[in-house]
Amino acid sequence: MCGIVGYVGRADNGHQHKALDVVLEGLRRLEYRGYDSAGVAVLADGEVFSAKKAGKLSNLLNELEENPLPESLTGIGHTRWATHGGPTDLNAHPHLADGGKLALIHNGIIENFAELKEELLAKGVTFLSETDTEVAAALLADEYQADADLEPKIRLTVAMQRACQRLEGAFTLLAIHADLPGVVVAARRNSPLVVGLGDGENFLGSDVSGFIDYTRRAVELGQDQIVTITPDEVVITDFFGLPATGKEYHVDWDAAAAEKDGYPSFMEKEIHEQPRAIRDTLLGRTDANGALILDELRISESILRSVDKIVVIACGTSAYVGQVAKYAIEHWCRIPTEVELSHEFRYRDPIVNEKTLVVAISQSGETMDTLMAVRHAREQGAKVLAICNTNGSTIPRESDAVLYTHAGPEIAVASTKAFLAQITAAYVLGLYLAQLRGNKFADEIRVILDELSATPAKVQEVLDREQEVKDLAASMKDVESVLFLGRHVGFPVAMEGALKLKELAYIHAEGFAAGELKHGPIALIDEGQPVFVVVPSPRGRDSLHAKVVSNIQEVRARGAKTIVIAEEGDEAVRAYAEHVFYIPQTPTLLAPLLATVPLQIFACALATAKGFDVDQPRNLAKSVTVE
Repeated sequence: MCGIVGYVGRADNGHQHKALDVVLEGLRRLEYRGYDSAGVAVLADGEVFSAKKAGKLSNLLNELEENPLPESLTGIGHTRWATHGGPTDLNAHPHLADGGKLALIHNGIIENFAELKEELLAKGVTFLSETDTEVAAALLADEYQADADLEPKIRLTVAMQRACQRLEGAFTLLAIHADLPGVVVAARRNSPLVVGLGDGENFLGSDVSGFIDYTRRAVELGQDQIVTITPDEVVITDFFGLPATGKEYHVDWDAAAAEKDGYPSFMEKEIHEQPRAIRDTLLGRTDANGALILDELRISESILRSVDKIVVIACGTSAYVGQVAKYAIEHWCRIPTEVELSHEFRYRDPIVNEKTLVVAISQSGETMDTLMAVRHAREQGAKVLAICNTNGSTIPRESDAVLYTHAGPEIAVASTKAFLAQITAAYVLGLYLAQLRGNKFADEIRVILDELSATPAKVQEVLDREQEVKDLAASMKDVESVLFLGRHVGFPVAMEGALKLKELAYIHAEGFAAGELKHGPIALIDEGQPVFVVVPSPRGRDSLHAKVVSNIQEVRARGAKTIVIAEEGDEAVRAYAEHVFYIPQTPTLLAPLLATVPLQIFACALATAKGFDVDQPRNLAKSVTVE
């Protein structure tokens, strides 16, 4: 989730701010978003001057110390979280076009970059990087040259409007041009961008922390809007040039809170970012013909068609993603699928060979247990596909294929948005294999993809009703044990709910398969014991709904306090539950994307009520890099 900053100021505005200082301070404030390279560009003496370096912001600062840029009052800056192309100096932003006179930075994914690149190559454009961003820069330059007769002041704005009409995907774009000192033009679609209002100066940022040191007045831009800032003016239009308005507000948070968008913790912020994490993970997954594609596939289609077993390897939360993936892949692809804890995999002499596909799931791509399991699988002749959130990390590099999630950096130790993004990626993988092997027709796959595309809005509905979950958590802050029950895909959801409570609230919590209840766990039920039950949809031919409702009755009859997560319209559960949290209707296999969210909110709220730090739970690290 890249960081973006823009600045324009007047020499006589009384603040004496230099563009480079403002931009670098903004990038420092945005470091919390996570990044793997950084860069800046400024306008001076009718030229664009830029610098960019892979790695931390300190690398860029060292470069600027050795090769200073001229003083300027117009500048843009960027911290990149790699998507297209690895984290290298060449792939870092800004990207230049129009003979070096135009500089552009970009947050997001351009879905149709490949076809635009072919078109621009045919016009003689050359490309230096592997990024979709450089394609956007070249397209903007092409449109800029097409409008040579326009008044200079609006020429870049019109070019941005025309370019955005052609771009597909999610993006925030910021551009400057050597012909236009004192002007930054930006665009927003499905990606955040905020304007900061100053006196004789104006700002742009991915969020308000990019300019919180200079102004508390901000304007939130709407969807598909373009903004042109000068030292004295902010002009907003839509992508077709029609006048538009943003929503002005005052930032009441301090700088630390600004990094969290006003949320009390990174975890809560990341819970609320989940609709975007799902949406971004789905972006760019089809080619011009509508067929599913993976990010980097180095496995031949003939080998994938011959796969007769899939083994998912992962640890912790990612292992529960694997459990969800097993249900979906086996149902859609009819391939036997096993889920293994990475740290157990290579020590039990697993049966894998050249017809086995091993799927390694890791948020960081550096989980040592999973990395060692990947190496062992490849030594046995298996092909390995990684599902990962960090471009260029070790596990994707050592795998035969990678499917990147696009959740953006996850700061809180306990995983939330990465969990849902990984599930989404696992669904994409299952559908890709079903497409490749002919298990499903194209129209069947399209129906499922449409359902997946509708999921972010449904997750937002759950988030909009979060207060009832928070209120329950506050009332339960003194509980010492919570149990979770689920069946089918609800079972890994139950286990994930229990894990979140262990990680954050430091209390006993366990997730059980509801069918196992009578085989032992029911002995744990005592008067007042809280039990969360994930209830499957009552719709469908083989619904387990009635059996799970029976489980609710069984534990309630023994004194349990039952808390139910059920599908909207399911009135049968009300009679047996102290609390019911409803989620929107969705196909059974996709239900984990919704049912997990109330459990995340509950764990976060309960830990907060107990006074614990939900971002940095005791004894835990974000990435486990030792076996």
